[in-house]
Amino acid sequence: MGVVRRPSSATLSAWKWLGLVTAVWVQAVSGNNYTFSNYSDAIKSLLNLNQVELNNLSVAKDIGKAFGLLAGFASDYLPTWAILLIGSLEGFAGYGAQWLVVSRRISPLPYWQMCVVLCMGGNSTTWMNTAVLVTCIRNFRQSRGPVSGLLKGYIGLSTAIFTDLSSALFAGSPSYFLLMLTVLPGLVCVTAMVFLRELPAEDAARDPPEAELRCFSVLNFLAVVIALYLLVNDLTGAHGVAFSRVFSAGLVVLLATPLVIPAYMVVGRGGRKGATAADGNDVESVRQPLVAAEQERKVEEEEREGEKQVEHVRGTVVIGEEHTIGEAVRTWEFWILFGSFLCGVGTGLAVMNNLGQIGSALGYADVSMFVSLTSIFGFFGRILSGSLSEHFIRLVPCLMRSPFRLTVSGDCSSHLKPFRFAHSGQVGRKSATPRPMWNAASQIVMAAGYIIMAMALPGSLYVGSIVVGMCYGVRIAVSVPTASELFGLKYYGLIYNILILNLPLGSFLFSGLLAGILYDKEATSGAGGFNTCVGAHCYRLVFLIMSVACVIGFGLDLLLSFRMKDVYLKIQATKNARAEKKSASSARN
Repeated sequence: MGVVRRPSSATLSAWKWLGLVTAVWVQAVSGNNYTFSNYSDAIKSLLNLNQVELNNLSVAKDIGKAFGLLAGFASDYLPTWAILLIGSLEGFAGYGAQWLVVSRRISPLPYWQMCVVLCMGGNSTTWMNTAVLVTCIRNFRQSRGPVSGLLKGYIGLSTAIFTDLSSALFAGSPSYFLLMLTVLPGLVCVTAMVFLRELPAEDAARDPPEAELRCFSVLNFLAVVIALYLLVNDLTGAHGVAFSRVFSAGLVVLLATPLVIPAYMVVGRGGRKGATAADGNDVESVRQPLVAAEQERKVEEEEREGEKQVEHVRGTVVIGEEHTIGEAVRTWEFWILFGSFLCGVGTGLAVMNNLGQIGSALGYADVSMFVSLTSIFGFFGRILSGSLSEHFIRLVPCLMRSPFRLTVSGDCSSHLKPFRFAHSGQVGRKSATPRPMWNAASQIVMAAGYIIMAMALPGSLYVGSIVVGMCYGVRIAVSVPTASELFGLKYYGLIYNILILNLPLGSFLFSGLLAGILYDKEATSGAGGFNTCVGAHCYRLVFLIMSVACVIGFGLDLLLSFRMKDVYLKIQATKNARAEKKSASSARN
């Protein structure tokens, strides 16, 4: 058989990880939908709006995500660079118009036009998010939890990055803040257009799962360092000009540190003789690609055989296999996930969109601290839940199954055939922890956070910002891989964008209607003719109603966990089979 010239394993790995690093940068500047509180007061005073009108502007921003369906459709036909280009141009137009208004370079636009430009700014992020999430999850199929947690984590950090950079360089000026939102995302997207690309499945799978997890551990550690760096800057209060400039330069350097992973792939692995063989990607797989293809087909056949034994069958559609859009929306699992997602992200967005007014009602003149806390702890929620949910799929107890309960049995090393279903009192299989269990836990903690904020005790807004930010982050990060595990990756871009219709819907219900109407009911007319409210009573009923919504979401997540348990058995069994195959191959070598 002749030698087929292909890029080396080290080169392919370097390209894959370099693409992920540029995707991280895109996410670090694409969380601008969560920054509305930083300039909402300027828009409110400039346009002389009441609270309902201001909240409806924030709803218009979130409605932009409803048009993310276009990005979902486009992801099946356009290359990654084209999707990023569309998003960056739309963001430049949407946030550029807002900057022109707030900086008074043009006269204030009519209200409906402001709704349009805010909608454009919100929609721009859906193109960026779709491009990076779809591409990276397809490139890292074996590590969906960690890649989702990492990418969504940086979206959480982006609000703190923008807020702290604006405070450090421009003293928190709303107009300069909007100028950053206008220019910076487009510049970063240009870099990602060059390096982020979807790899063929056989090339993307060359890195062993263990090697990928080690790299993700390094990236997660670096991300935590960045988060702590931002947190320390927030907690130490105001700083001088020199310190602020040093802080900004240090932040840029830290954001560049993930480049150590692709650099290692080239210098560390590529420079060692036989390194690719040691990593499971030996030279023989390059010289004899047909052999590798045959092995891949065998793995796929084993996975399909396992899928046939999954019990969650609805007609001809098996939960966990590839679904078309029509097949996905006809399942109960889709609507349970949709409803639980609405309860979590809708209430979280209501807090984020109204932090400026919540802080003012409780007597805080500057709310940038709470915006940063929500962002930073949202990052911790995203990145920790992504990795931990993946860990508890891989390492799980063996269970005894009865018609009414699940109880832990002893060692399950002898039960490697996970799809021999038992009916009563038999030890039959390993059981993976369903990801929606993490969503359920976050919902109940978020409900407690809203009760704390309703009590309005000293420091309760600090506690509430941390709790809501972290739980919102868990909700966002865990739902992304959950959708791919339920309905597959073929139409994932569109399914993901249908799912995040919850963002505008939740914003409208909980922020535009609930928070806006109840705030204006408690408010009094102030100077300039717009309504203001001061005191703990302004948002107390809002928080209590949102806590009830989170309890409902908790119940939906428990139901989804029960319905998905066999999907995670299949996933865990596949991971076991691959690990055993690798161990057997290593023993033979």
